[in-house]
Amino acid sequence: MATITQAFVLGAGLGTRLRPLTDDLPKPLVPIFQKPLITFALDNLIYLGIESFVINTHRLPEQFANAFANQTYRDRPVRLVHEPELLGTGGGIKNIEPYLKSALFIAYSGDVLTDIDLQPLIDEHFRCGNDVTLALRDTGLAAAVAFRNGRVVDISNRYGMAGNHDFANIAVWNPGIFERIPPDRRISFIPIIADWIGAGGKIGGVVLNDGKWFNIGSRTQYVEIHRAITDGWRPRYVENLEWPIRVAKSAKVAASAQLSGFFSIGADCTVGDDAIIEDTILWPNAEIASKSRLHGCIVRANRKVSGVHRNIDI
Repeated sequence: MATITQAFVLGAGLGTRLRPLTDDLPKPLVPIFQKPLITFALDNLIYLGIESFVINTHRLPEQFANAFANQTYRDRPVRLVHEPELLGTGGGIKNIEPYLKSALFIAYSGDVLTDIDLQPLIDEHFRCGNDVTLALRDTGLAAAVAFRNGRVVDISNRYGMAGNHDFANIAVWNPGIFERIPPDRRISFIPIIADWIGAGGKIGGVVLNDGKWFNIGSRTQYVEIHRAITDGWRPRYVENLEWPIRVAKSAKVAASAQLSGFFSIGADCTVGDDAIIEDTILWPNAEIASKSRLHGCIVRANRKVSGVHRNIDI
């Protein structure tokens, strides 16, 4: 079985559509039942055989440093590469060139949570001898990739070919990509691929419509993933058998409090007497006063809440 051993996980996005949740926490680190979002990508990659990671950062890099304090994840090395100025998806790839040893790598968006089987993507890359192989999906969000007979023949309508699939934010890259990206420049990988197609590059794809795929780019999607997990969905690659953790062990919840729906109570939270928590997510150290009622809310870390609130972020 063909394998790849290194991955670039993109963690430098601004997370603007998730504000105010991302005002004091980078989007890849938002908790999903006490588990940081980006660690699902890492777990999935480890399941594939990846042995080392490079993660780029931009906003609040110290929080990434805290999350990977030993520069490891599940005993695999993690290198954090900071971008003081955002370089885009293409510039970000060029920026991590020194750390990928001129070998094949997988690029994986740190805000994607999916259980799709990625082994066919790797197998197709080796079978066809591609320069790049994109994971494709019918997401209903976009259709920028023109995919015909196993080849990506256009992207973003550069050559007038109508797109019929969306890019699933996961791809296999040959190291030849580094030669095609100008250094120290903010640039998307999309024009790089478009140019490569025009130059005769072998750009392949695999349509992976099985399984679930969440791009946690908005509050609605963040809530929806909690709902799906509460309803029983669980990625096969999550190693911790205790997850999902709906109430952190260090949380203090009054016996008279009522918890229902897809609730999540983070570490060191306090929920007072007779409080009602329904379809609500509490980040660490949130403090909910007695007799408060929260429905459809997200309470950020270290906030104190009292009263009645519905469908708001606090």
